[in-house]
Amino acid sequence: MKYLKPLNPFLLFLILCCCFAKGVSQEIPEILQNKTINDNNYLPDFSFAGYHNGEKVIPELVGTVVYASDYGVIANDGLDDSIALKKAIQEASKTKGTVTLQLPKGRLILSDILYLEQSNFILRGAGAGANGTEIYCPRPLMYTEDPEVLQELREYLVKFDKRQREEENNIDLPFSQYAWSGGFIWTKVPDVRVKSYLPKYENPYDVLAKVPSGKRGELNFKVSDVTKLNVGDVVELQMFNKDGENAQIIDDLYKKQDLKIGSHHWNFTDLPLVKQQVVITKISGNKVFISSPLIIDIEPSYQAQLVVWKHLEEVGIEHLSISFPKSPRIAHHVEQGYNAIYLTRVFNSWVKNVVIHNADSGVLSEEIANVTIKNITTTGENIAHYTVAMSGTYNVLGEGIKVYNKAVHPLSFNTLSTKSVYLDCEIFVEPILDQHSGANHQNLFDNIKVHLAPNADGSYPLFAGGGAGYWKPSHGAYSTFWNIQVNLLTGLELKDPVLLNGMKDGPFARVVGVNGNHKFKVEYEPMAHIECINKSLQNIPSLYMYQLRKREKNN
Repeated sequence: MKYLKPLNPFLLFLILCCCFAKGVSQEIPEILQNKTINDNNYLPDFSFAGYHNGEKVIPELVGTVVYASDYGVIANDGLDDSIALKKAIQEASKTKGTVTLQLPKGRLILSDILYLEQSNFILRGAGAGANGTEIYCPRPLMYTEDPEVLQELREYLVKFDKRQREEENNIDLPFSQYAWSGGFIWTKVPDVRVKSYLPKYENPYDVLAKVPSGKRGELNFKVSDVTKLNVGDVVELQMFNKDGENAQIIDDLYKKQDLKIGSHHWNFTDLPLVKQQVVITKISGNKVFISSPLIIDIEPSYQAQLVVWKHLEEVGIEHLSISFPKSPRIAHHVEQGYNAIYLTRVFNSWVKNVVIHNADSGVLSEEIANVTIKNITTTGENIAHYTVAMSGTYNVLGEGIKVYNKAVHPLSFNTLSTKSVYLDCEIFVEPILDQHSGANHQNLFDNIKVHLAPNADGSYPLFAGGGAGYWKPSHGAYSTFWNIQVNLLTGLELKDPVLLNGMKDGPFARVVGVNGNHKFKVEYEPMAHIECINKSLQNIPSLYMYQLRKREKNN
């Protein structure tokens, strides 16, 4: 047998240089090469998003398996299964330890809300495909009994006259309580308020310790008192604006840019403007170590504190489909409530392998952290409000989401979402990478593919944003777009680059690696870091995975 003679090292060096010159490989983007970090080149570490901060794999079938069919849940009989499903959940919840409620194959009919109110509980179907489990909801949530937990929201909508007004369409209708809340499968902690709307419902926080200072990116800080803290506790770190329109915390969020700041940033002094739900990993003297880094500096004026955060853990929803009938669209914010899943107050939990058809909203969220929402497919003829939306999220990972239906906000970071990630997602119809105002910041759209037809003027509003004026700007500093792949459906004959419009009120965005089957131009303001436009990031296609592997290597 003949062996090839090893290449001369110098010749090998020349070949590698030629490969780099011809574009066979790529340089690492400049923003990853900074040795000295400052506000102008700062890039958040997004690798803590997901189930157990991305450090554990979502478990497969675990715990005691309870079969829903043992409690009268019968598929394909054409009868409503709501009562039997609620009984099955109730009985399964009595099981000690982790329990998996296994649903049968076939179509189940659901016309009432299934509340999941226990930790270590998995609702599992027999698959999301043709031979799996389909939960069919023939009527919207508006025909169910009003949820007690949404009483405050209902009062808020009336008190502030929240209406959808479209004079050109002869529409003047009150907002629905289900426009951004509620779902037929709903995780919640019993008797715990999820979101604040009215001062009369406020209760004092159960304060564990005050936090006078802290440094962005650090995993520790000193506290006033450690007597109420324990290693392993999941707590909420809160920071407040007590100083009005010109507060330092507003400058920190928006980096002193000349932007219109909405009044919600200072009108609710008792509600935190920045929140993180974290695990205490170590206590040394009066120093506390936490599971994920501080997202901004903590200054004394923020009156930061650690408080009790009531929540569920290890809750899973998986391997099923949820479908709704075709229905007429009334107007934006007037949705009837064809909402599939509503995640509230869950930590280290997941939703995976779910197909959702004809929903007003597929997966909604509020007050969740360290959650993975994976392999979700949305389809249908109805125009959706949201597909998978992140609101009130921290360290949440939306991975492998496929959007085949038209939606007002196909992928959305909404109010108070921070350090959350959409990874390896694809939008096939009228894509928008939505950032919806509300002190949302440091979120990542990562390795996203979109299919679009440019407007007649050769532009497209890919980086758009919704939300009310009282919560503007569209987002805070360091929202990031990484390796956005654009497939033009029309307009390939255009001679000039297609303009992808970004925000004009999105400070310090990071837009790295927009590329596709045409030349593109990106406009984003103010102070955006834009690089690698029309370059494919083959070496580092996912920033999240790059940062996660780097962190794992260093630990």
